[in-house]
Amino acid sequence: MLNYKKPESVLVVIYVATAKKVLMLRRNDDPTFWQSVTGSLEDNETPRMTAIREVKEETSINIVMDNLPLIDTHYSIVFDIFPQFLHRYAPGVTKNKEHWFYLPLPHIYPIKLTEHSQYQWLDYQQAAALTKSINNRDAILRLPR
Repeated sequence: MLNYKKPESVLVVIYVATAKKVLMLRRNDDPTFWQSVTGSLEDNETPRMTAIREVKEETSINIVMDNLPLIDTHYSIVFDIFPQFLHRYAPGVTKNKEHWFYLPLPHIYPIKLTEHSQYQWLDYQQAAALTKSINNRDAILRLPR
């Protein structure tokens, strides 16, 4: 039996307001695709649990241990899955529901990559312009200033 991804995910925009910087990650499977932390919900996970897990897995930032203020925007969007990623989902699945979170950091953290090839701390406009994801762009542009 194939293990397909659940078509429900989180987007976590990590930023440092005082520095006006947003963390952007470059995908391993597409060197032209930059994004914020993302990940699909696993069985029995809430979106918040997924956000905490994905941030730790993708950046090594431990939200719980560092007592960081993960902000649930209580906003979600349904979007068409990029064609190059459809094979990860069950046949016929073309849409994904994404829950948005913000993670404001007190300073720029060192990042340990595990699922991405590179990272950058960019100003809000640069970060929004860099991503191919319209959702990710919109979430960055809605960040508290």
